[in-house]
Amino acid sequence: MTTFTSEELLDEAVELLPTRETLSVGYGHFGTNWANVSATNVALAMNSGAFLSSATAYANQAVLVNQL
Repeated sequence: MTTFTSEELLDEAVELLPTRETLSVGYGHFGTNWANVSATNVALAMNSGAFLSSATAYANQAVLVNQL
C-alpha cells in the first residue's frame, strides 16, 4: 500500500467535473451519454520443466472507450 505525507496530500490539486448536462449528448432533458467499451486481456506463460528451469510470463491488458 502506498503511503503519503501530509505535504504530498496538500500539494494535490482538485478539479470539478462538468455538469451532467454538459457531458450528455442530446436535446433538452432527453440527453443521453453512450460509450462503447472494449476490453482485452492476454496472458502467456512458459516453463520448460527441466531441472533448475526458470519460468517466463507475459501479460497485457487493453481497454478502449469510444464516446458516441
